[in-house]
Amino acid sequence: MDYSRLKSPHNPPLRIIIVGAGLGGCAAAIALHHHGHEVVAVLDKVRSFQRLGDSLGLGENAFKLLARWGCNVKEIQEIGNQAPTMKIRRWRDGKVLAEQPLMDMAGYIGHRGDYHDIFLKWVRERNILIRMGCEVTSFDDSDPTPSLTLASGEVMTADVIVAADGIKSLARHLVLGARDDPVSSGYACFRAYFEPSEEMKADPSRNAFLGGDNVNFWIGPDVHVVQNTLRGGREFNWILTHKDDGDVPESWFQPGDMDEVRRLVADLDPNIREAIKSTEKCLDWKICYRKPLPTWVSPQSHRIVLLGDSCHAHLPTSAQGASQATESAGALAVCLSLVGREEVKIATRAYEKLRFPRIRVSQRHGEDLRDRWHNALKNVEEDVEIDPEVVKIKNRPLYAFDSEQDARDRWDEVSSRVRAEFAEGKIEPLRD
Repeated sequence: MDYSRLKSPHNPPLRIIIVGAGLGGCAAAIALHHHGHEVVAVLDKVRSFQRLGDSLGLGENAFKLLARWGCNVKEIQEIGNQAPTMKIRRWRDGKVLAEQPLMDMAGYIGHRGDYHDIFLKWVRERNILIRMGCEVTSFDDSDPTPSLTLASGEVMTADVIVAADGIKSLARHLVLGARDDPVSSGYACFRAYFEPSEEMKADPSRNAFLGGDNVNFWIGPDVHVVQNTLRGGREFNWILTHKDDGDVPESWFQPGDMDEVRRLVADLDPNIREAIKSTEKCLDWKICYRKPLPTWVSPQSHRIVLLGDSCHAHLPTSAQGASQATESAGALAVCLSLVGREEVKIATRAYEKLRFPRIRVSQRHGEDLRDRWHNALKNVEEDVEIDPEVVKIKNRPLYAFDSEQDARDRWDEVSSRVRAEFAEGKIEPLRD
């Protein structure tokens, strides 16, 4: 593969610490390294990475950036779902309401843990240090050198700190100057990912979707099921999204109630219902909502920056969370390359202004799709044909976007606006 890392525009290069070694943090490390910046370390509080989560999608908008940064994207494409199309089905009987290319939703769908392993490998191939067991307990927003303190007492400084520390981000509290507790979205997901048993494979009532890679969605009033089979039928994933008013803390590891699952799928298409009902265990993920943040950048030094889920989490129906984090990584890396060392604050403030409108479009795609799916069959007679366009996934327009080129194209206009705001002594919030 023909790849050349860009030369740093700074002498010495900007020193950057990344907090969080998830997909967003890894993408940030790779992007910043590509643009010649010095990634001092990627910190994560866990002592070892596990194969956590279930299905995750990466779109073409992410792949073209990763390839530009020297990543062998075939490593992900080869382990992703190989189904050419996905089917959107009627809840009660599985009738296909629409069929479209799999790329129209999420690009390549695979197991989050498998994709994470490859992202980590790409970071290590660049000799970027990943430090495990490093829990950040506080940030210091001093200008011009911000710092963070680890649980061990160690203090680390950098020119820029990128907080890709997820939905429960510690840095977000610093940036906002207050806590922003999650609010229930009114929905929750029961999720399961497992290797089908030989008994399940041999059971005609449960094996309809084990013959090879496939992706299916069943939609009904206020409910939908996502199913995908990976590795030629060796791994099986289902996600049941439903109305939920429960006041349960936000968690990815809350055990689910399979009796409640069985109640919810009692009238579901039998071709998938029995596979779900016979699942031994699942997780209960309460989908919480946070209002769009008014800023992604710390107020004093303007050198502690949020990225990924720490500032722009997406609904599962968006299938764009990891892809948008990758886009943000590219935009931030470009912005930092377009300023001198003394103007880092211009770059970080331009970054948030460049990314915020794009992120809102992507987030709304997920909200729109969920609402269309949950309302399409309400008060509709059984024999009435549904217009396929009403239920189709409409992510394809998102893929043509290039966040690096967008940052370059709009740099003069956005950076001028940022400079004017600093001159006036007032940074305009991203939202009211």
